[in-house]
Amino acid sequence: MKIHEYQAKELFKKYDIPVPKGGVATDARQARSVAAGLPSLPAVVKAQIHAGGRGKGGGVKLARTLEEVETLAGQIIGMTLVTHQTGPEGRTVKKVLVEEGLDIAKELYFSIIPDRSTAKVVIMASEAGGMDIEEVAAKTPEKIVKVPVEPTLGIQGYHCREVAYRLPVPPAGIRPFLAMVRGLYQLFVDYDCSLLEINPLVVTAQDGIVALDAKINLDDNALFRHKDIQDFRDLDEEDPLEVEASKYNLNYIKMDGNVGNMVNGAGLAMATMDIIKQAGAHPANFLDVGGGASAEMVENGFRIILSDQNVKGIFINIFGGILRCDVLASGVVEAAKKVGIQVPVVVRMEGTNVEEGRRILKESGLDLIGAASLKDAAQKVAALVR
Repeated sequence: MKIHEYQAKELFKKYDIPVPKGGVATDARQARSVAAGLPSLPAVVKAQIHAGGRGKGGGVKLARTLEEVETLAGQIIGMTLVTHQTGPEGRTVKKVLVEEGLDIAKELYFSIIPDRSTAKVVIMASEAGGMDIEEVAAKTPEKIVKVPVEPTLGIQGYHCREVAYRLPVPPAGIRPFLAMVRGLYQLFVDYDCSLLEINPLVVTAQDGIVALDAKINLDDNALFRHKDIQDFRDLDEEDPLEVEASKYNLNYIKMDGNVGNMVNGAGLAMATMDIIKQAGAHPANFLDVGGGASAEMVENGFRIILSDQNVKGIFINIFGGILRCDVLASGVVEAAKKVGIQVPVVVRMEGTNVEEGRRILKESGLDLIGAASLKDAAQKVAALVR
């Protein structure tokens, strides 16, 4: 689950991570009121969407007066903000974060991520803050500091010092920086984060260390442990079909292709998308109905696939193990009767009760296309959508 910058900073405050003073606003007048309560001007007005690159897209503005805060907030709220992470369709801005301006001496980059290849948590930092870290990694990789932490032992003092001295942090800022790194690591672990990023982390002219930005992604599978942040979820920032799928415990991710997929098992789903591409078509979604899916879940999954206007054909690829082929077939038939099928459907089933499943589909009266193998099915659906 992604959360907004202002929400991430609320978590930062719980761990005594310094952040600029400010507040969130949903209209221009409220933004002016927030700015009036700041220690001083200028103020920064920042669009709140789940994407990076907001400044380059015109979503971060500096205001020197209260009148300018109100004007800029009015321009940003309601705009469609397009960045390299939103895609060309952009995101509608519904709120802004208004914060005090800082006297910045240096910008740094800081993040904590899990490294599955080493089974460690990695602290990454760079003196090239404020830039796209991917660009830094490609052009000047020597500027990126990586410090692995063994999660069973936790963060130690030498981890923090290594990051501080390799950046380097100014001498007067060393002590607050060390405390900040410990706090951020503890936050990362306590809240089961999959990403914690600050870009930029700034050193002020007074050698203070302040998180000017904040980005946190949380592991969806661990949200049951964090009732206090479940309300942070912003459904307006998620694809409507993905939100609908989550209501039925379906693993659905919308893509921009033309072949809708229904598969059981994440690995099989990935392989299915690959072979669709090889056949010359493009997957419209990732949908794993899971090994223990019921007929109702299959029905809802089928309905969600058909709700995507870009879908020109559907590929059902099921290996019947825990999810029996007859259960899948019953769900597809029920969904088709309720929703109606306006696109061709190719079905490839193998496994438990496969003959019964094929019988149910054959006697349903639906216009379904069978396939002898995975390759055959992919080629058929690709030809149909072309």
